[in-house]
Amino acid sequence: MNYVGIDIGSTASKVAVIGEKEMEFVLPTGWSSKETTQTIKEKLKEEGIDVLSEDTKVVATGYGRVAVDFADHVITEITCHARGGREMAGDDCAIIDVGGQDTKVILVEHGMVQDFLMNDKCSAGTGKFLEIMANRLGVTLQELFDMANEGCVLPISSLCTVFAESEVINYIGEGRSREDIAAGVVDSVAAKVAQLSQRKKLSGKIILTGGLSHSQYFTKILSEKIGQRVEPTKGGRYAGALGAALLAKEKNKK
Repeated sequence: MNYVGIDIGSTASKVAVIGEKEMEFVLPTGWSSKETTQTIKEKLKEEGIDVLSEDTKVVATGYGRVAVDFADHVITEITCHARGGREMAGDDCAIIDVGGQDTKVILVEHGMVQDFLMNDKCSAGTGKFLEIMANRLGVTLQELFDMANEGCVLPISSLCTVFAESEVINYIGEGRSREDIAAGVVDSVAAKVAQLSQRKKLSGKIILTGGLSHSQYFTKILSEKIGQRVEPTKGGRYAGALGAALLAKEKNKK
């Protein structure tokens, strides 16, 4: 058997396969979740995985989960991220997921979701904000973090992405260094994620998932703002997809 988890995010779509085959891959979601879903289906077939076969079970999650018309089950992001995070951090943990368009904080106790928060009102505390600012500075996301590590924080106070971008443009016009601007941008996002996280009591191991999960620099800044250690996770961007694949396996055993 193969168990496939598909997490259709707003900016990236992640796929995890466990069972006979073990693999992970990511694709840009693009403008159409439906088209991305078909691309995923074809890519899996190239790897010898037929999603329509009785030997394959599929769980879909994420922003565009309803587009996965061949899924055996459609499960919410919170449930799938909690299951994937639990696999990475243990049965008692807190999962901070910084996605493209939203940020989630999920509390897991004894292997079950006890509480969660989700900020989907504005992209200012998400990966999309960092992507926009990196583009404005003409650098990649990794280069943004590298520059931020060398800079001194310039305050970016606006809660709105559009107004925050105006602040960055003003700093550029004043001739401020890109390192200092980058430090301000990353600090601004970390502050917003920390504000959300601090609305709940975080206990157990605290891990970062999502597109920023590998960043030692971002987790360091976030840890300082929360006042607790937040650990980066290898493959943390696949937490939702991995959780979906594990749930596909568990549901098949029932």
